[in-house]
Amino acid sequence: MSTASGALGAVYDRGYRPYEGPRGGRRAATFALYLASIRRALGIRRSWRQKVFPWVLLAIASVPAIINVGIGYVTRDNPRPDFSFITYRDYVGVSSALLLFVALTAPDVVCPDRRHRVLPLIFARPLVGADYVVAKVGSITTILFAFSIIPQIVLFVGQMLVSKGALEYFKSNAAVLWEVPLAVLVLAVYYGAVGVAVSSLTSRRIVAGVAILALALVPSVVTGILLNNGQHDGTGAVAVLNLLALPLHLRDLIFLGHTDPEGPLAGVAYGGLLAVIVYAIVLVTAFVILFTRYRQPDA
Repeated sequence: MSTASGALGAVYDRGYRPYEGPRGGRRAATFALYLASIRRALGIRRSWRQKVFPWVLLAIASVPAIINVGIGYVTRDNPRPDFSFITYRDYVGVSSALLLFVALTAPDVVCPDRRHRVLPLIFARPLVGADYVVAKVGSITTILFAFSIIPQIVLFVGQMLVSKGALEYFKSNAAVLWEVPLAVLVLAVYYGAVGVAVSSLTSRRIVAGVAILALALVPSVVTGILLNNGQHDGTGAVAVLNLLALPLHLRDLIFLGHTDPEGPLAGVAYGGLLAVIVYAIVLVTAFVILFTRYRQPDA
């Protein structure tokens, strides 16, 4: 350590070295923030407590696929080869743990930036508000997509291997190769955008988490009561106000080409179109909130 003393103080050489590697621009900074948000959400480079929940979630989400493959293996010689414990359509959004994951991780990757007043530091890089929004929403969406698609892959590959003809099973179920990713993406983007948008409104993680759960569960309970009390009086359209299940109506459109004939929108004229419109409104509203909140570095 070298010291230069003077009348006004001292300068200490701590051994800092200038960065001499490649310098990225705005895109590289956005990608770095995206990766950092994923690492934080998954608990990477954090204590073991932050790692437990994400991986337990993945294990829980994979249980139905493992059970289905196990039943398929045990009953592979059964004369009823069409038996299925769970279908690919039902598997999309089957685990309510995804909502809990969003309520815990979305505030964790957004709220500390405002609470600790590091947004001006983040925006000191070649980043704008839209880049920040893309990185944060993209990170949560990526994790949700991965945690939803991995069990589907386990289900598809497992069913193909335990079936009597793997190639025949692949050909007869080839449609799910685009239906599942598209339906999962619709769900992941929705939960990711809404979760981050709600989290952006406060600097307290617990408040954001409770707000996300309330936004999903309260409309679900209210619409359930309305539907149960008016099943035959044309109130089925209120089902689109169930924000928790709204992406599942789009899932049905992807898999079936129409709404579920046994679902809450059954018999509702243009129910599928109504679900798409409300889905788009919610998604646009979430992004408007985000772009507005992060328009300024100190937002």
